[in-house]
Amino acid sequence: MKHDFEVLPGLPYPLGANFDGNGVNFALFSAHAERVQVCLFNKNGNGEIRIDLPKYTDEVFHGYIKGLKPGQLYGYRVFGAYDPSKGHRFNPHKLLTDPYAKMLTAPFIGHNAMLGYRPESAQGDLSFSRVNSAPYVPKCIVTDDHDYDWRRVDKPKRTWDSEVIYEAHLKGFTARNPDVDAALRGTFAGMSASKVVAYLKSLEISAIELLPIAAFMTNGFLLDKGLTNYWGYDPISFMSPHALYLSQRRLSEIKEMVRIFHEANIEVILDVVYNHTGEGNQMGQTLCYRGIDNAVYYRLNKDNPRYYDDTTGCGNSFNLDHPRVLQLVMDSLRYWADVMQIDGFRFDLATTLARDDNNQYTINSDFLATVQQDPTLQRLKLIAEPWDLGWGGYQVGAFRPGWAEWNDKFRDTVRRFWKGDEGVAADFASRMTGSSDVYDKKGRKPWESVNFITAHDGFTLWDLVSYNWKHNQGNGEENRDGTDNNNSWNSGVEGETKDKSILSLREKRARGLMASLLLSFGTPMIQAGDEILRTAFGNNNTYAQDNIYSWIDWISITPAGHRMQDLVRDLMRIRRTYPVMEKDDFFDREGFIWYRPDGRAMRQDDWVGYVRAVSCWIQGEKDNLFFIFNAYDQPLAWQLPAGRWKMILDTSDEAVFTPEKGTVPAWSVLVFKGSAS
Repeated sequence: MKHDFEVLPGLPYPLGANFDGNGVNFALFSAHAERVQVCLFNKNGNGEIRIDLPKYTDEVFHGYIKGLKPGQLYGYRVFGAYDPSKGHRFNPHKLLTDPYAKMLTAPFIGHNAMLGYRPESAQGDLSFSRVNSAPYVPKCIVTDDHDYDWRRVDKPKRTWDSEVIYEAHLKGFTARNPDVDAALRGTFAGMSASKVVAYLKSLEISAIELLPIAAFMTNGFLLDKGLTNYWGYDPISFMSPHALYLSQRRLSEIKEMVRIFHEANIEVILDVVYNHTGEGNQMGQTLCYRGIDNAVYYRLNKDNPRYYDDTTGCGNSFNLDHPRVLQLVMDSLRYWADVMQIDGFRFDLATTLARDDNNQYTINSDFLATVQQDPTLQRLKLIAEPWDLGWGGYQVGAFRPGWAEWNDKFRDTVRRFWKGDEGVAADFASRMTGSSDVYDKKGRKPWESVNFITAHDGFTLWDLVSYNWKHNQGNGEENRDGTDNNNSWNSGVEGETKDKSILSLREKRARGLMASLLLSFGTPMIQAGDEILRTAFGNNNTYAQDNIYSWIDWISITPAGHRMQDLVRDLMRIRRTYPVMEKDDFFDREGFIWYRPDGRAMRQDDWVGYVRAVSCWIQGEKDNLFFIFNAYDQPLAWQLPAGRWKMILDTSDEAVFTPEKGTVPAWSVLVFKGSAS
């Protein structure tokens, strides 16, 4: 196609579209492509001009176009073999996104034009589509975003042993928040509104963990049901923010949000998804990696490369065993850490990232080894979701020292304890003290256990005490989606009720659960909205619910919700006041002693049977704390160990203790400070 641009060979590095003041250098890696065109568009996304990248060096197609400026819209067309049986799916009729794009014009919304094959063909994905997808694909935007005044605000110097994480969805937190300007709800600017930050600071959390903010895909099967990809766990572009999260077309909005949180001494952790992409399985769309070099970017079935080795349950697995794919992931992480000043990352289905060429998880994987030696990333907060759906995928406790991990053993055990299950007291004691049976290994620490009771995936805290079963009919999958293993109890009535006795029981149990979380040793993580007892009406898989099932209702907080807010602040005050609560190593036998109701230390046979109430004495250098956890439905007489004790927390507000004796209310947690005599 004719054009008036001056095109020079340019450089193979750095990858992406890089503006140097006079023009833009384009560099795209592909090991198997035959030819690459960069496609330029006007500001409306039309008027496509195609220019061949003239040079190929080190498996990188590259070219320099003089006169282009930031704001230029572009994409790629990549030519090569279309032979799915050999793993190749090149199709130049499909406009492709730059893996290194920093900003996009719009969200990714599924359309048949994006398919590399003809959906009406009996050959399925073995057929070849000549439909031009450009009208339906978001365009990449050339950026020059390195100039930003951080106002000398540095990253918070938070240590792991003082960390308490608050997991939040950017839109869910702001969509119904009266303290956020209506025009800014669901954006980075709304998330950093002054009253939002002040609220989070009042909770004394140390870090906010945002669900995926990178550009993601909403596929047709959701659109057909009137739903959307709300959580964002189907990424397409790892470095581009989801377009709707920008109130204006400025990357500085992200930096502004991060700076404001840092001013409040709150870290920002991103939930990142590198285990798969939104291109799906062999019947999915061709948007980026599939069309650039399918045989490199994805793990293909070795016996039949037409299909993907899927350990994620999302149709494909990203191939971090290839050095160029690993380079993309590392460059993406460094971009967020260096340019955007992000403090850490939570890696979705992290086991997939650490699989080798034989698809086996290994602690010596290229990914884990590369992160460990990287001078930027090794200083950040790194959190693994230590499982995937493949063989040998459950790897809780098996990541490298220095990595924190979501500890589902904590979640399940604490839920069962406050549900009243038999035979979990000993396991509850282990979870509360940092899960030493899982993490007390060479070089590992209690804080590497990220303790959580609820997260975005599953029941909210209030629903955990209000429902026996999931109620996911609104997801359009006949209630088949979402886990059935909830370890929940509805407290006597399923779902909504006006019965005051049921509501009182639910509140007591929820308070016991929250107290157990924030009094545990490890790294507690609160799900946003649990501190006001938010409900999702029994839906435990709200991934597609961009509505009241997912949005936090800040206006209609119940009295019980307000009391829970106060409890969270009281619990956080205990964590911050007493140094023993920020211990960075496992306790020895003398430092953490479990007691029976008669004031005597627990013996081994005391843990056996239907034990639903336990207490512990935590001894620090300067402070002593005593906890009682009563998950019985009856009050219990309790004798404290000899010493001078003062009650500083009662989740029931009903306990009365004298120096001689006391009664622990049903479904309650008590905390005492004091010193032994």
